[in-house]
Amino acid sequence: MPRFTYGGQALIEGVLMRGRDAIAVAFRSPSGGIVWAEERLDSGFHGSRWARVPGVRGLVVLYETLVIGTRWLVRSASLSVIEDGVELGKGALALMLGLTLVAGIGVFFLLPLLIASVATAGVDNGLVQHLVEGLVRVVIFVGYLLVVGRAPDVRRVFQYHGAEHMTIHALEAGDPLTTEAVRRYPTAHPRCGTEFLVIVIALSIVAFSLVGQQSLAVMVGARIVLIPVIAAIGYELLRLGGRHRANPIIQIVMYPGILVQMITTKRPTDDMIEVAIVSMEQAILADGETLPAGSAAFDRKPLPMAAAEASA
Repeated sequence: MPRFTYGGQALIEGVLMRGRDAIAVAFRSPSGGIVWAEERLDSGFHGSRWARVPGVRGLVVLYETLVIGTRWLVRSASLSVIEDGVELGKGALALMLGLTLVAGIGVFFLLPLLIASVATAGVDNGLVQHLVEGLVRVVIFVGYLLVVGRAPDVRRVFQYHGAEHMTIHALEAGDPLTTEAVRRYPTAHPRCGTEFLVIVIALSIVAFSLVGQQSLAVMVGARIVLIPVIAAIGYELLRLGGRHRANPIIQIVMYPGILVQMITTKRPTDDMIEVAIVSMEQAILADGETLPAGSAAFDRKPLPMAAAEASA
C-alpha cells in the first residue's frame, strides 16, 4: 500500500501519473516504443501550508492539474514534434487554457441557466428552474461524453483512462505492477476526475438553488463566483469517498459517478497497460519511493526534450 495517494490522467497515446512531489508521463511513440518524462510540481503553492488546508488544497490540485495536464495533453497530441525538442510556448498554453475554461463555464454552467430561464419563464417557483437547470446540465454533460466517445481517437483515450485506473487499483492493493496483475482490476475508480465532475454537478444544483430566483445578471455572476467554492467542496467529498469507499452509504452516493465512468473508461489493451505501468513506476521513483516487489521492467527511454532538461 503506497504512503501517498497517486492519481492520473489519460493523454493521447499515453498516461500522466501524479505523485507526491512530481508527475510522470509515458507515451507509446510512433515507432512503437515507450518514452517517458517527469516534471516536478512547483506551482508556487505546492508543498506550502496552504496546500494542506481543507477547502484550499482542492483548488491547488485543480490548478496544477489543469495547467500541467493541459500542457502534456497538447504535447501528447504532437508526439513526433515533441521528440524533435519543440515545445508549446507558455503564452499559447495560457491562451488555450483560458479559452477552454471560458468555453467550459459557458457550456456547462451558463447555457443550462439560460435554457432553464427560458423554459420556466412562466413559473414562479424558483426550485423548478433550478431543477430544470440541473437536468439540462446533466443532459449536456452526458450527451457530450457520448458524442465525443464515438470518435476512434477519443475511444483510445478512454482506454488509456481505464489503464490508468486499473494501475492505480493494483498499486493501492499492494500488487506488483505487471500487466497480469493490473488486468484483474476494474476501469472505474472512486477518485476519478469524472467522479469529481459528477459531484460538482450535484453540488451546483444545491448551491445555485440557495441563490434563489434573481435577475439574470445576478444569477450569472453567482454561478461564476461559486464555481471555485463548489470545486473546493467537491474535492473534499471526493477524498472522503475515496477513504470510505467500503461504506455502503458512500457507495450509493458515489454510484452515479461510477456509472458515468462506464462512458469515460474502456478496457485497455496490454500495450496500453504497459504505458500506464511505466508512467506509475516513473512517478513512484520520482518521489524517491520503492517500486512494489515483482513489478515489470518494460523497455523505455526518456523523451529527448526531458533528457536535455535533466542535463542542463
